[in-house]
Amino acid sequence: MSISSSLNAGVMGLSVNGTRLAAISDNIANAGTKGYKRSQVDFSSMVLQQRSSSYAAGGVRVETYKDIGNSGALISTGSSTDVAVSGRGLLAVTDITGVVTPAAERSLRLTPTGAFFPDKDGNLRTQSGLFLLGWPADSSGNIGNVVRNSGANLEPINLASAQFSATPTARIDLGINLPASSTRVGGSPEAYLLPVEYYDNIGRGETLTFQFSPVAPTAPATASNQWTVEIFDTATGAASIGSLDIVFSDAATGSGRLTSATPTIPTPPATNGATYDATTGVVSLTLPHGPVEVFIGRPGESEGVSQFAAPFAPTAVTKDGTPIGSVQSIEIDDRGYLQALYNTGFRRTLYQIPVADVPNMIGLRELDAQSYALSGQSGNLYLWDANNGPVGGVAGYSLMESTTDIAAELTDLIETQRAYSSNAKIVQTVDDMLQETTNLKR
Repeated sequence: MSISSSLNAGVMGLSVNGTRLAAISDNIANAGTKGYKRSQVDFSSMVLQQRSSSYAAGGVRVETYKDIGNSGALISTGSSTDVAVSGRGLLAVTDITGVVTPAAERSLRLTPTGAFFPDKDGNLRTQSGLFLLGWPADSSGNIGNVVRNSGANLEPINLASAQFSATPTARIDLGINLPASSTRVGGSPEAYLLPVEYYDNIGRGETLTFQFSPVAPTAPATASNQWTVEIFDTATGAASIGSLDIVFSDAATGSGRLTSATPTIPTPPATNGATYDATTGVVSLTLPHGPVEVFIGRPGESEGVSQFAAPFAPTAVTKDGTPIGSVQSIEIDDRGYLQALYNTGFRRTLYQIPVADVPNMIGLRELDAQSYALSGQSGNLYLWDANNGPVGGVAGYSLMESTTDIAAELTDLIETQRAYSSNAKIVQTVDDMLQETTNLKR
């Protein structure tokens, strides 16, 4: 009976508009919630099989979803660990149980933004209990090969272990000039000292001293173009740890460039800890904290140690490594690299924060605290480098605002109220008509 179908359609209209009202209420309530994604409703008609002699109202059904793919505006904050994705994509997070759970068993969640701060253990978390995940970097700041279709290599970001940092010296580059006059007849026999500070495994400063002594020419030569280099290390005492004889081309055959470098027996006699590789121009030393490479130059090339008619001049002496330092601040760049800045001026990459993406953002399952979980409808996870592929960058000092538009929600609220009243009127009208039908019996 068509009048009964009208009643059913009116009741369904009341129900779906009640659902729409609930979504609007949620949106308005979360207008100030950072990272909130607007709830939306989608009405679709229901059609019954019709007969030519009558019409039966099918009614309406409703589907609700979160518009997760819609990004809110970013606002600047004063905290470097306030993080948001500037564009498509979400941050990988976990709950408190995931901090101590193996990666294979961890609860992986996704969120667009978070006001993270270090807890008592140094883990970056939000007040609502979401812990930020990232790929850890090695001591050189490299991430290496990581699994991108799951969270297998992700770890809770912890800043406590990076509070103090020291990087041992592994390479020293010598760019110096030795005076050519010292190796000529009548030249000064004065030795030249070049102290170079380096750092061991615990950030302690030690000194390598390179002593360059000219070799006097033998008759009838006018210049030997030869020097003896002895190397001393304060970490091992006063004895020489290595010795080299280095020879330069003379004015007739070259331009003061290195010709050869040959390890010799140090004085006083000891084991020579120096070896030279002509293909790399590197002298290899073994110091108490480990091996160190000293670049002096390749034969025939201009880089490294030279001998020109100029005074002794250390023009370019560089080394790697850093002394012990404490963290002054944390920064996150747009590529997702979380870096610690130390009071020694050293900058170290601790983690890379990836940006997660799925084929169907709307298909993600909604959880508390503006977080989402994978589902059968969302598709497979992929972890991108920030600002690569379809995803946006990672913004530090930023939070994402709610995608709720108050003006639009209030407009929808008026429409919903009118629609609800109209459906209530249908129910009332059907009730009156049924009452009239009942009265025919009297």
